[in-house]
Amino acid sequence: MSAELDALTVVNQLRDLAADPLNRRAIVEDQGCLPGLILFLDHPNPQVVYSALLAVRYLAECRANREKMKGELGMMLSLQNVMQKGTSPGETKLLASEIYEILQSAGKEEAEQAEAAAASCRRKAHFFLGSNNKRAKTVVLHIDGLDDSTRRSLCEEALLKIRGVISFTFQMAVKRCVVRIRSDLKAEALGTAINSTKVMMAQQVVKTEDGGEPSESNSHSCDYANTSLFQYGGCCFLAGA
Repeated sequence: MSAELDALTVVNQLRDLAADPLNRRAIVEDQGCLPGLILFLDHPNPQVVYSALLAVRYLAECRANREKMKGELGMMLSLQNVMQKGTSPGETKLLASEIYEILQSAGKEEAEQAEAAAASCRRKAHFFLGSNNKRAKTVVLHIDGLDDSTRRSLCEEALLKIRGVISFTFQMAVKRCVVRIRSDLKAEALGTAINSTKVMMAQQVVKTEDGGEPSESNSHSCDYANTSLFQYGGCCFLAGA
């Protein structure tokens, strides 16, 4: 009886230590604590087993511990034994099953996150493929409000949502964005997307016949909030939406 009491005292102390998030990494890294808890999972006293499971559950709440816990000798097998043992109380089986599922999925979450990040990179890279496509065209936008990296990110998000955008580069000093798009995509779609941010207004920069750009004296003050842009005869016009 004294041996069982000693075991229960020890495992309860480990459980209480594991309840503190600050101790969880140290307990798992310790050479004796985790193997000791695994031994307690096979203890004949149901109270010892349940207290050990609580300690293991606390430790598993720390994501950084899960891979090591899963690979610890006897961990998964002992959890299976508790789940399958006919004399184990229902609550004990449920707790063991919960821990088993958490540890079983260890590594999968990291792999899924890595795959999601890679997919995101592939999607972004897709916009820069085919930049030499002869059917593509280049649109230069002057963007009022393109003042900092936050606005730039908003602009990027708006452009990335448009099907037919191949690539784009920013010239922050002059508040411009050079966008390469498919030939069947209208330039006004770019302006509409950027204007929808409500904090930036886009106007297409169009070359004149002599290769220059329209002077500011020939430009007009416009309310871009409810307008879209299109190109006709080498000039930039704003049409009401």
